[in-house]
This record gives sequence, C-alpha cells and structure tokens, in this order.
Amino acid sequence: MRWTKSQYSAWIVAFALLPSLTAAAQAPAQNPPIEPPPVSLPQTSVMPALPARPAAPAQPQFVVVLDAAHGGGNQGARIADRLIEKDVVLDLSIRLRSTLSAHGIQVITTRESDTEIPQQTRAEVANHTQAAACIVIHATTTGSGIHLFTSSLAPAPNTRFLPWQTAQSAYVTQSLKLSSDLNSALAHATIPVTMSRAAVQPMDSLTCPAVAVEVAPLAAGNATRTKALSDPSYQKLIVDALTAALEQWRGDWRQQ
Repeated sequence: MRWTKSQYSAWIVAFALLPSLTAAAQAPAQNPPIEPPPVSLPQTSVMPALPARPAAPAQPQFVVVLDAAHGGGNQGARIADRLIEKDVVLDLSIRLRSTLSAHGIQVITTRESDTEIPQQTRAEVANHTQAAACIVIHATTTGSGIHLFTSSLAPAPNTRFLPWQTAQSAYVTQSLKLSSDLNSALAHATIPVTMSRAAVQPMDSLTCPAVAVEVAPLAAGNATRTKALSDPSYQKLIVDALTAALEQWRGDWRQQ
C-alpha cells in the first residue's frame, strides 16, 4: 500500500505523541478536590429587650399662694388717715413672698400691684397651682395682733364634684392643721392670736389648705409694746413668724 504524503505526516505526529498518551493512561486518576464540611456556628440567643423602667411619679411641688385682699377701687378698711387696707396687705404680701422665696419656697401671688382682682379669678389662680397652702391676707384696726380664720364649712366626705362655692369643704381638716402651725409660730413670736371660723371669699372656693390671716395693730401688754401696722419692725415680726410657720407646714404637708 502506498501512503500519501498527508497520511504519512499524520502517522509521524501520532507516533511522536504515543509515549505521552501512554503515560497519561497509566497515571492514577486524581481525586476531585474535597469540599470542607460546612462549619456549623453556635446559635447565639438574642436577649429580649428589657421593658423600660417606669418613671418615678413626680413629687408634688410645695407651692404657697398669697392672696392680698382688695385692690384698685376696693380699698378695704381705713387703717389710718393715709393708710388703707389694700396697701397694707399688698406690702405684707410682697414682703412675705420675698422672705419665703429666700427660704426656697415657691410662691404665687394673686396680685402684685394696686389692681382689683375678682374673687373667682383669685380662686382660679390658687386652684390651678394645686397649692400646698393658701394665705388670704387682710388687715383691720380691731383687736390686737393676728386673727386667724378657717372656713366655717363642714368637712366633706367626698372630694369629687363639689360645688364651686363650697370646694374648701374637702380641705377643712387640713386647713385647721395649717392654722395650728400658724398659731404656734405667731405665739412663739409673742404676737397675740385669736382663732375662729368664718365664711370668707375666696377661701370657701379654694381647693387647698387655706387660712385667712387678718393683721391688726399690736397693743401694749405683758410681753408686747404698742406698734402700728405701718411699723416696719412689726411687719417684719409678722413676716418672719409666718415664714417659720410655713416651713413647719412644709414638713407636715409632706407627711400627709
């Protein structure tokens, strides 16, 4: 058989590749790459969020309301030729507010100038503040020292839905305790005190322990000397005694 030139060339190439193909056939088969087993990570438990700690209830603020009676066209009693009640009580209210503030007691006043404030507005101001004590300030030429008045209303067993004109009935018991603290401090300052109960506005509409403080000139006695209401030393004596009483009341009120 005669080979063509192309057949002869193909045979030469196949003969040259024969050793390589034989070695490849005899070589052991290579193992496929082994995949590493999947790594199982430990499951972490997620802690549930802790509930928010409830906020502590806000402590009520100790606030004192000072109500200087009269004002404007409502002059009140004439104390002396050039002295009328509305001016005396406003001066005492401002002095008392300043002293109480210096002792860290928050004070709200119903009036700071010679203006006439309706009784209902005075009560609304006091009731809105949820005061711990309301002091209604009056002045008179009758008697000597201080007259303390608490409401003549009978204590109410239910504090809800009380009529506006008798709202104080729910606080009569506390008002009597406040009056007792005032009496003790004034007596310690050797200021004569008389205590009674009366229907006084806006006190009967106040939803807070309330006492009407009516100041009179100081008459001479065993432990007192005559002093007019316009006497700065007498006014300071009254203001300091009322401040001491309200500081005592702050402790009593928090216990209640």
